[in-house]
Order: sequence, then C-alpha cells, then structure tokens
Amino acid sequence: MPITYTSNEQVEVYRFSIPVTIGVPLLALFVQAFLPLRFPRFAVYFDLPLLVTIFFAMARRSPVAGLFTGAVIGLAQDMLGHNPIGIYGIANTVVGYGASSLGVKLDVENAGARLLVTLGFSLIQSAVHFTVARGMVNMNVTWSWPHVILGGLANAILGVALFFLLDKFKQRT
Repeated sequence: MPITYTSNEQVEVYRFSIPVTIGVPLLALFVQAFLPLRFPRFAVYFDLPLLVTIFFAMARRSPVAGLFTGAVIGLAQDMLGHNPIGIYGIANTVVGYGASSLGVKLDVENAGARLLVTLGFSLIQSAVHFTVARGMVNMNVTWSWPHVILGGLANAILGVALFFLLDKFKQRT
C-alpha cells in the first residue's frame, strides 16, 4: 500500500449533505461525551471528534474548510468537556488545516495511508493540546510518550474502520 503523490488533476473533492455534515460530528461529540461514563478507558485512548475532523478535512481537500471544521468541532468538544474553552478548538483547527492540505497532495483513499495520516495527526493533536494546555492556559498536565503513542495507534485503527464507514456518505462535486 504505497502512499502516492497525486497531481491536482487527479484529486477527487467530495461534499456531504447537510444532515451528514451536522449529524456525524454531533454523533461523535455525543458518543465522546457519554460513552466514557460507562467505559472510562474509552476517553483515555479514543477521540472520535478528532477522527471526524480528519475525515471531513481530507475528503473536502480545502484548507479553509478543514480549518473551520476543526475549529467548530474542537470548540463544541471543549464545551462538552471539562477543559477551558479553546484548547481542543486550537488543536483540532491545526489538525483540520493540516489534514486538508495533506489530502490534496496524497492519495488518502487506501487503508495504509489513512492509518499513517490518522496516527500522525493524532500525535500532532496531542502535542498541540499539551502545548496549549501547559503553555497558554497554565494547566498542570503531563506528557507520557507510551500513552500518546498507544492512543494514536488506537485512534488510527478505529479511524480506518470509521473512514470506510463514512465513505458511503461522500458525494462527488
């Protein structure tokens, strides 16, 4: 499964219906907020709003759309969580912009590329989240490489399965 470079003529740009554009992120936020109440380890490793941000950003392949998608989903995640508002907003904005920019350059339709891209952006989101929480908000958070890498791998594996499920909602432009 090689990661291949694509020219601008080969890039497929997708759009989504309004119910999918609103419903999928809301469902991800709902599951992320309420599933850890039953299964506390879920929130430790999985970040469904991050996966939805990566998927929509890579499918739309527009840096501006990816930036706004990440910002809106991240701010909504902040509002439902216990963190100060803006931490996930900033982290998911960076990821949304990066994923959409990378989606233009790479073939992100195969499982291997999706796994690597999701792993990379999960690590980037963790680093940005830590930097913002520690440096800007002065929260007392710690960095744990094993935890971050394990969470990134868990998100990458779940992301590949989720992306193939969400592919059914893509509409060509």
